[in-house]
Amino acid sequence: MDIVIVGLQAWYTEIGSNCKSIAEELSHHHRVLYVNIPLDRRTAARDSANPNIRKHLDVIRKKDPVDMIRIGPTLWNYYPHRMLESANWLPWTWLFKKFCRINGKRFAADIRRATDMLGFRDYVVFNDNDIFRSFYLKDFLNPSAYIYYCRDNLLGVPYWKKHGRIIEPLHIAKADIGAANSIYLANYLRKYNPNSHYIGQGCNIALFDPSVARALPTDMPSTPGPVIGYVGAIINLRIDNEILLHIAKTRPDWNIVLVGPEDEFFQTSELHRLPNVHFPGRKDIKDLPTYIGRFDVCINPQLINDITIGNYPLKVDEYLAMGKPVVATRTETMEIFGDSVYLADKPEEYPGLIERALGENSPELARKRIDLARTHTWEASVYKLYSLIEKQLQREHRTTNKIQ
Repeated sequence: MDIVIVGLQAWYTEIGSNCKSIAEELSHHHRVLYVNIPLDRRTAARDSANPNIRKHLDVIRKKDPVDMIRIGPTLWNYYPHRMLESANWLPWTWLFKKFCRINGKRFAADIRRATDMLGFRDYVVFNDNDIFRSFYLKDFLNPSAYIYYCRDNLLGVPYWKKHGRIIEPLHIAKADIGAANSIYLANYLRKYNPNSHYIGQGCNIALFDPSVARALPTDMPSTPGPVIGYVGAIINLRIDNEILLHIAKTRPDWNIVLVGPEDEFFQTSELHRLPNVHFPGRKDIKDLPTYIGRFDVCINPQLINDITIGNYPLKVDEYLAMGKPVVATRTETMEIFGDSVYLADKPEEYPGLIERALGENSPELARKRIDLARTHTWEASVYKLYSLIEKQLQREHRTTNKIQ
């Protein structure tokens, strides 16, 4: 197959993403075009100092002729040429949809330019949760199959909710296939499109391999006591500050290590004034196993809200792949990990569950965790996606034959 991928992240985005991992996995067997987010006027003006945005602007202004970059033998990354309008400020969704159509027509024209360059025909379009820019792509491109992939409940964010509460259900309904990385989100998709499915979540098992020898990080605490650790974005929208404070204050002999970038809320949190809480800062993804390897217990102190309730916590797979005991906030998605994790219903339960995890840990349990994580691969997730695409193409073929 030829596959076009659009979504919410450009390839040059520094952090990893489901979409990029899916693109790489798909490219093992198919030709894949990964299309960067088209620039809109507001982003171009606001972020023009960013070298990645400058590169994209140079492509648009024809100062840089390189708009297609080969990532792998069958994987390409493309910079769209057309500037989109910034219209989310509009108060009326009916008018905003008209701008979505204008933007969609420009975006589709760029995608056709790229697919013509590569000789793609009858391609599949995979949309990674892009509600607005891609709303009209199926109409303008007429792909052989159109997939709407949901990995976040974006409507929990005011920016997306404003017009998305009307547009996203329409977008989901028009897709040929709905796919999600959590059961909660698959059920959400199914409200508007019966051909919606849970395809699981992948993890970079090769990176999070406990058998690999790694140098010890130099910015870990040297004080005695268990190390209770977290890796990921430390932001008030997703992480429960009260859970962390409760753990740190009730167990001052534990070292709480929080690895990742902080938002303004956490930068001013009381956590920074507690001697047993440590913030090593943002780390490259390739260095995360080094830190996880030093944790005695890993935690996912998730804040439950409209945004996070349906999330698949990838970091839990990364913890388990390293053989580490995990204590996490209970959600519907966390149930898929069964008895391989300790689930807390409220902040007060975290210290006791962490103590239990410390006391019960063993090589046998570590092996069980690793084995579970190794079933959550991108290969397995994309295999389910292949199956859905093949069934859709077969249905389309039968329908075409009947019409003829």
